[in-house]
Amino acid sequence: MSRVCAVSGKKPMSGNARSHSLRATRRKWSPNLQKVHVIIDGKPQTIKVSARALRTMKGNAKKATKAAE
Repeated sequence: MSRVCAVSGKKPMSGNARSHSLRATRRKWSPNLQKVHVIIDGKPQTIKVSARALRTMKGNAKKATKAAE
């Protein structure tokens, strides 16, 4: 399975790890992916979503329920 957010498309980033002596070695930053159960087209599915995208989805869901009331 790839480390890609199903909502935002975030992927791992790469760069340099810098030691105290400023030696550069390659390293990777992975997105904070969480497995989430959602309903897509009326069917429950498990998708990988970044934590930031999950917070956004939850906030939008709260706004949508308040607007519907």
